[in-house]
Amino acid sequence: MTIQVSGDDVRIENLWSVGTGQIKSLSLKNSAREKMLESRNYLMKRLEGGEVIYGVNTGFGALSDVQINKNDIENLQINIIRSHSSGVGKYFSRAETRAIMYLRANALARGHSGIRPEVVDKIFEFLNNEILPAIPEQGSVGASGDLAPLAHLALSLIGEGLCLTDSGVIDTQKLLASKKVAPLKLQAKEGSRSSTVVRL
Repeated sequence: MTIQVSGDDVRIENLWSVGTGQIKSLSLKNSAREKMLESRNYLMKRLEGGEVIYGVNTGFGALSDVQINKNDIENLQINIIRSHSSGVGKYFSRAETRAIMYLRANALARGHSGIRPEVVDKIFEFLNNEILPAIPEQGSVGASGDLAPLAHLALSLIGEGLCLTDSGVIDTQKLLASKKVAPLKLQAKEGSRSSTVVRL
């Protein structure tokens, strides 16, 4: 059975089935893909027009008035994920991790974040191939309790960090290589705090 995710129709039954592994095939609904593309195109048009957008082509917090060179925007996305991957303690269970990934993909599928559909596609590719990020149960960044956990999710998407397996944790890069799955290459906005890759 395949679930097509639209961003608007999560049911507790589906969440349970995805989390427990009863449903192993997920994909992005065409209507959601179109909404995401519309949002992405709007964002890129503003960037290409030279607009300064906080957290997309600027620094964060005290560095919000520092504009990031166009050539460094992708590195900014990676570095913000690395800096937020600060969780500690034991990892969420495999079922909890699957549920987190499903809910994250559903939220992004709403098309409000300005990121590419490829990000949701990659989350589903991970889920469908049982590639589950190792997400520590404890950790926060500032006042937002979800930033550290979701940074660990995003860290695995880009081929870094650790993943869960039946025998324990494994280096994400090794697991991706064994399953012949390519890591996600982030683009503008897709790793920043103002985006919803890291932010729940």
